[in-house]
Amino acid sequence: MTYFPSLLAGLGSGLALIIAIGAQNAFILRQGIRREHVLGVVLICALSDAVLIFAGVAGVGALVATAPWLLVLARWAGAAFLVGYAFVALRRVVRPAALTVDRGTPGTTRRSVLATAAALTWLNPHVYLDTMILLGTIASAHGDPGRWIFAAGAVLGSFLWFPALGFGARLLAGFFARPGSWRVLDGLVAAVMLLVAISLLTGP
Repeated sequence: MTYFPSLLAGLGSGLALIIAIGAQNAFILRQGIRREHVLGVVLICALSDAVLIFAGVAGVGALVATAPWLLVLARWAGAAFLVGYAFVALRRVVRPAALTVDRGTPGTTRRSVLATAAALTWLNPHVYLDTMILLGTIASAHGDPGRWIFAAGAVLGSFLWFPALGFGARLLAGFFARPGSWRVLDGLVAAVMLLVAISLLTGP
């Protein structure tokens, strides 16, 4: 049996959840444009996601093992959230925004930059909903060891996105400043979320 579909599902779900406009992405883009402590910022964000995703998969998996009926409930709740997330993304397609940053003045200390990156990750309530609860719930639908393959795919998404955003910032800044670019990205996000919601409800 191949677990490649689980890997792709994790990769798609992980990317769809992290590419939305937000404070974390804006900060990474800003540091990338300034070429200031980019590696440290990228590593903190990606490694934090990895810890949270694997913790979520382990926690939800253990919970489902003790009460299997929770998987059914979690599937429906997760699907409802994903559909709602998809409609939010579709609304952004109609009214696209842009991701711009203040280049500011260089010279921020490494400690300050890394502390800010950590705070934007660990003090953001949405990160726990996205990584630990939502991804953990979706992963559980893939069974064992499929859920861990799904988690690996989601982590891979973080390790692809954050370096691309940070180190490609000077090239990507113009792209992200155009609302039309985000219209395309949000359209893709909506499509992925709807597909994952369907797979949750129709999976084994």
